[in-house]
Amino acid sequence: MRQLSLTGKERILDLACGFGRHALSLARRGYSVVGVDLTPAYVEDARTASRAEGLDASFDCMDIRDVRFSSEFDAVLSMADGAVGYLETDEENARIFDAVARALKPGGRHFLDVCNGEHAAKYFPKKWWEAGEAALSLAQFDWDPQTRRMLFGGWEYPYGQPAGKPRIETGDPIRLYTPAELAALYDARGMRVESAFSTYDGKPSDDRELQLLVVARKRP
Repeated sequence: MRQLSLTGKERILDLACGFGRHALSLARRGYSVVGVDLTPAYVEDARTASRAEGLDASFDCMDIRDVRFSSEFDAVLSMADGAVGYLETDEENARIFDAVARALKPGGRHFLDVCNGEHAAKYFPKKWWEAGEAALSLAQFDWDPQTRRMLFGGWEYPYGQPAGKPRIETGDPIRLYTPAELAALYDARGMRVESAFSTYDGKPSDDRELQLLVVARKRP
């Protein structure tokens, strides 16, 4: 809310919204929100929650590439990758940025949360672990420098249960972008990167960190 300079009156689009975690939270704060996701079960779950609370939040089940909003939103969210990099080719992934730029009003902002391609090229392959509230999470990251795609696999050990040998399988490859590549994608669509961070507490963008948070604004 701070980085997008939200005042409480804005209309917000949440792309690849999943169960509506962010969309519903913003709607509870008084924002008018539209969420889009490809998975019917996620969309129905979000709709049920919105109706139960009487929120100003609607949810559409569709491919991001089919989004056709035009200059309707003050802010667009692409959280937890927002499906960026998940599509078949660079050209198809670029269509997500087309949808973002088209949906924003002049002066509107996009908040993007992805993995940093600079970090992957420099530090992958690597293994990572994180102690959560209910489980220990293990992650394995590999990198294809030719396609610039990350290969990720994970495993969880719930606390209090016997631990066996992990069976980490590699998931679908995800195209990662560097800050410079993202800036070029935005620039080609009449947008400009205003700021970039590597953590949710506002640490400046750094290739030593995997996370990359970008705020870009559509030119007035």
